Amino acid sequence: MADGEEVRSTRRRPGAERLLGAASDLFYREGIRAVGVDTVSERAGVSKRTLYNRFGGKDGLVAEYLRRRDERWKAYLQGVTEAVDEPREKLLAVFEAYEEWLVGQDFRGCAFANAVAEIPDPDHPARVVARGHKEGIEEHLAVLANEAGFEEPRILAERLLLLLEGAAATAAMRRSREPLGVARSLALELIDARWR
Repeated sequence: MADGEEVRSTRRRPGAERLLGAASDLFYREGIRAVGVDTVSERAGVSKRTLYNRFGGKDGLVAEYLRRRDERWKAYLQGVTEAVDEPREKLLAVFEAYEEWLVGQDFRGCAFANAVAEIPDPDHPARVVARGHKEGIEEHLAVLANEAGFEEPRILAERLLLLLEGAAATAAMRRSREPLGVARSLALELIDARWR
C-alpha cells in the first residue's frame, strides 16, 4: 500500500465508525426504513459521500450495523456461557443472557428480527446477516448440547432457539422480562426430559 493510501484509509476509519455508531442508534430506535442516509450522515457529522465510499449506500450500512451487533452478541454470549461450569447449565445461561441483553430500558425487540420484518427481499445483505446470526445462535446451542452429552444436540438446539425467539418477540410486545423467564422454565423441562 502506498503512503497516501494508508493515510486515506486511516482518515476514513473514524468517519466510518461515527456513521456506524449513529446508524446503530437510529436504526434500532426508529427503524431501518424510517431513517435515511441524510439523517445518519447528519447525526454522525460525516458527509454522505463518506457513507457511500465506505459502505456503498444504505444497504451496505444496514448490513454492517447488523454484522457489528452480531459480533458483540456472540462475544457476550460466549463470555456468559464460558463463565458457567456445568455443561447443562450453559444451555440455561443462554436464556439468562437473552434476558439481560434484550430487556433493557430501550428494548425494541431483536434487531435482527426487526430488520427481517422491515426488509422484504430475502437476498438483501441485511437479511443474509440476520439469517446468519440466528444460525450462529443455533450452532452455539448445538455445541453446548453436544458438550452436555445430549444424543440429538441439533434437535435440542433448534427447539431451544424457537423458545428463545418466541420469548424475545413476546417480551418486545409486552415490554416485560416475564416471557424469557417462562421460556427458561420450558427449556429446563425440555432439557430434563431429554437428559433421561
